[in-house]
Amino acid sequence: MSEVLDRYRALADDFSARVNTVPAAAWSNQSPCEEWKARDVVVHVIDVHRHFLSILDGTPEPSGDPGDVVAAWVAVRSDVQTALADPDRAGRVVETPFGAMPFEVFVGRVLSVDLLVHTWDLSRATGLDERINADAVGHAYEGLKPMDTMLRGPGRFKDKVTPPAGADLQTEFLCFLGRDAAPVR
Repeated sequence: MSEVLDRYRALADDFSARVNTVPAAAWSNQSPCEEWKARDVVVHVIDVHRHFLSILDGTPEPSGDPGDVVAAWVAVRSDVQTALADPDRAGRVVETPFGAMPFEVFVGRVLSVDLLVHTWDLSRATGLDERINADAVGHAYEGLKPMDTMLRGPGRFKDKVTPPAGADLQTEFLCFLGRDAAPVR
């Protein structure tokens, strides 16, 4: 198995754990993303996964609300894992906003970061455990720092937030991505 598949699987497990334990009344809670409620965060993650798969396979991207977000998440996660486990599909070069690259690299650099950050967003919105995968945080943060300027703008990340004094790496990372990650009191 590839390092990207292993990392993706671990991140997807973490996201799944949150999705599967969101209290029923919390799906409509406001998320750290101003335009989204908790359910919208999951819909976004599903849509991004569908987009990646449509780039890989050249198929039309499904659109619209998936209805049962838990079932839709399970299905799209399985589809990405299946693609990553197939060497021909994982190695297929795809056109991305960052240039041509193998699908596996695109997942490792972009989709995994999206999944990691939105795991925290969903957790924050729904009162679940906000700790996210520390190894993935370190990997993502180091990979994103050189792209600081490119990350900002509409449809991307907000301006950085100054982390609180003595912040841990997760908090620094989230603040770098425009999240107010100060502990909830």
